[in-house]
Amino acid sequence: MTTLPGPSVADNDSRQRYEATLADGEVAGYAAYERADGVTTFTHTVVEPQHEGKGIGSALVRAALEAERAAGRRIVPQCSFVRAFVERHPEHADLVAGS
Repeated sequence: MTTLPGPSVADNDSRQRYEATLADGEVAGYAAYERADGVTTFTHTVVEPQHEGKGIGSALVRAALEAERAAGRRIVPQCSFVRAFVERHPEHADLVAGS
């Protein structure tokens, strides 16, 4: 079995979202956010239908949370996918504002 490389994830600040981009340049998914006062509220996560079930969403959210941590920001997981990810990965729970 061959393991394919995961997507690259980058903060597209002008569109207020983290984007998961495949090697061919296709944006396979994104996590939209709003930022204010050092807090990033994740509002919606989308993985394109043809890429669902491949771990794109988890890779995207993991990278986004690591970037938020590195930037010293807290998060509000308003999006159900981000909220569920944090619940499944308690090592990120300290990022949640008010926790």
